Amino acid sequence: MAEMTIKARPKNLDLTTIKLPLPGKVSILHRVSGAGLFLCIPVLLWLFGASVGSPESFAAFKSIAGMWPVKVILAGLLWAFVHHFCAGIRFLLLDLHIGIEKEAARKSAGVVLAVSIPLTLILWGVLL
Repeated sequence: MAEMTIKARPKNLDLTTIKLPLPGKVSILHRVSGAGLFLCIPVLLWLFGASVGSPESFAAFKSIAGMWPVKVILAGLLWAFVHHFCAGIRFLLLDLHIGIEKEAARKSAGVVLAVSIPLTLILWGVLL
């Protein structure tokens, strides 16, 4: 039996020095936004249900939602939803083998970021 030589591969375990391409960053943001939505949507649904219970509960919800830290959290959740939606469309197209070439994948990742941020600002202005 021939002896196999095992090469020692270089390992880079320092996550701060890894240079991800833009599609990799969009993919990670897609996962993070999905996890954030999964964890926060039940809380938002509960708050919505509580806010429609009575005029007093709606006034309490409105006063809480008017606080600056709560607005930042809501803006982050809105961005997470918009980004997850836009990146999901991108990944569906990639699953259909549309735009899988390296340059097209980079451009579509840039489009996801270029669309999700302004769309979040537009929806933030309309919704709140």
